[in-house]
Amino acid sequence: MTAFFPQEVIRRKRDGHALTADEIGFMVDGLTDKTLSEGQAAAFAMAVFFQGMTMDERIALTLAMRDSGTVVDWSDVDLPGPALDKHSTGGVGDKVSLILGPVIAACGGVVPMISGRGLGHTGGTLDKLDSIPGYTTQPDLRLFKHVVAKAGCAIIGQTADLAPADGRLYAIRDVTATVESIPLITASILSKKLAAGLDGLVMDVKTGNGAFAADPAMARELAQSITNVANGAGLPCVALITGMDQVLGSTAGNALEVREAIDHLTGRAIEPRLHEVTMALCAELLVIGKLAVDIPAGRAKAEEALTSGRAAERFAQMCAGLGGPGGLIETPDAHLPTAAVQQAIMPAQPGTIAAMDTRRLGLAVMELGGGRRRADDKINYAVGLSQMTAIGAPVDQHNPICVIHAADEDDAARVARLVQDAVTIGGESGPDEPIVRERIAP
Repeated sequence: MTAFFPQEVIRRKRDGHALTADEIGFMVDGLTDKTLSEGQAAAFAMAVFFQGMTMDERIALTLAMRDSGTVVDWSDVDLPGPALDKHSTGGVGDKVSLILGPVIAACGGVVPMISGRGLGHTGGTLDKLDSIPGYTTQPDLRLFKHVVAKAGCAIIGQTADLAPADGRLYAIRDVTATVESIPLITASILSKKLAAGLDGLVMDVKTGNGAFAADPAMARELAQSITNVANGAGLPCVALITGMDQVLGSTAGNALEVREAIDHLTGRAIEPRLHEVTMALCAELLVIGKLAVDIPAGRAKAEEALTSGRAAERFAQMCAGLGGPGGLIETPDAHLPTAAVQQAIMPAQPGTIAAMDTRRLGLAVMELGGGRRRADDKINYAVGLSQMTAIGAPVDQHNPICVIHAADEDDAARVARLVQDAVTIGGESGPDEPIVRERIAP
């Protein structure tokens, strides 16, 4: 590779020039081996934030970050089907991955899902799984491959050797106000997915007041960037833009969401909006993986995997394979942590849920101890909100807004006020928008 100077590459991007793949590779190498200083890395991120990147630059950055560490090779494992995955931009109550992974596995695919922890008001899949006693979210590569091959799915966290350049750049972006850069978000998401050795990916890009991309135009731009870069990098990908104007499902909080996912898998309780998002994503993924001829066939196959109980069996196998308890599916309450205080939150006056500030509800879960203010904070996995009433449903003295699960009475009383302030009660709600808003293909 031609010798470059970091400050010259930064200057070119600062002045609005498109960088070559070699220049981008040089900067990523510097991030990985730490020859790029913190100041230079921050300046590079800020230059990209303001000047953006062409599609070719985004692909080059994604591939360079993928190649900064280990790329999982599945050739030594006898996989029963294509390696498929889903990624969400995050929301409140989003437990789709816990259902989707086992469904796809039951349909003949394999799901080696590398997930993250909660960011801000949005919950993280890993934090949910950490509420399961014994479940190992950081297994070695050998165990990860073994569980994927046997159960058909394994949901784990990013290891230090997968896209390490992304880990360093993300930490710098987090403290330099450059997180909201679509080229950098795209490369961050896809470098980890490409490092997992996937054959197909479906993106769930959330929009609405509980989403990172609250503005639909931003959500569309992000979805288009991810699908174009993924396909340009050789990874078949489609995105769905879905609504996050209310809690997804009926729970928000780690153990509570695991319990809801188990109830969904076993058919004990199926919340319609959660079901619609999950089945829509499953159908897309089955078509991408050539396990279904079209979306209706994919949807029917996913529904059958759920209703037959085969998806629940895959979830149980995954949990047991990664150290979780036997009997979790049959008796979740015997294994999942429960909060000391459970209190129904009643409305100030009867009416219909007209709107909710979903972001504030996510912050209410954080206030209970269900999320992190700082990276080293410990999470209380038992706390959160359950029986969350959906927009358009009635609330009165017999039908609460939700039930708060708290560590003590003081926490419950404090958060009850936050929840009541986050929910608008009126005579009627606005028009009922479909939860799947748009499909974005390259």
